[in-house]
Amino acid sequence: MKHQAEIGVFGGSGFYSFLEGTYEIKVDTPYGAPSDKIVLAEIAGKKVAFLPRHGKEHQYPPHMINYRANLWAMKELQVKRIIAPCAAGSLQPHVKPGDFVICDQFVDRTSGRKDTFYDGPVTTHISTADPYCPELRKLAADTCAKLGLRVHPRGTVVVVQGPRFSTRAESRWFSSMGWEVINMTQYPEVVLARELGMCYVNISLITDYDVGLEGRPDIAPVSHGEVIKVFQANLEKLRTLLVEMIRDIPEKCSAGCEHHLEAARL
Repeated sequence: MKHQAEIGVFGGSGFYSFLEGTYEIKVDTPYGAPSDKIVLAEIAGKKVAFLPRHGKEHQYPPHMINYRANLWAMKELQVKRIIAPCAAGSLQPHVKPGDFVICDQFVDRTSGRKDTFYDGPVTTHISTADPYCPELRKLAADTCAKLGLRVHPRGTVVVVQGPRFSTRAESRWFSSMGWEVINMTQYPEVVLARELGMCYVNISLITDYDVGLEGRPDIAPVSHGEVIKVFQANLEKLRTLLVEMIRDIPEKCSAGCEHHLEAARL
């Protein structure tokens, strides 16, 4: 393929609008069209592919995103590392809006999403015991610390179907389980990346407290407007974090992410 990239980022125009020399390409996949055209750029001598997972106009709600096409398009470009920032809610008082959480586990509460590339005839059981690349997670946490950002180096994200937000009962259940983060897009994105042998790291930017906090009537349940407001207020921090991470990503992964598929088949 003529166009290639080493690193993929699932993020909108706010992440690359400041870069020079960017250009768009269209990538076709066996799974249909990805969410939008892919923007290619160069950061610190590394070729980076940006794809807005919701589309440029945010036209795809979480349950309608073509996750398989998005990941396959990155693979077509020879991408080996995926950085996946997202807006997320907090389920615990100590995880505050404006914090960053580098998730190490997920809990899937979605339904009906196309979540594998392997529907047969070869049966494939990919391991997701530790679904996120430990090397990229450490790099993300260390970079946050270097930049003076409030960061939680691990956390469990519960992924809900959306597009609605949680009921108070659901949120209370998630919180009681000790899970830290709630989001609508982490699954099946992370699993599909693993099936394609790509390193994947999630960076959750906390924008709200889901339905609020017990005993804190002053904290209102999440609204779409509040999510956008807090996300935009922290966009520059997130953008700086991504650029610094990309500068420091080593050429080869020491965690063996590219080999997970080898142990997944009988």
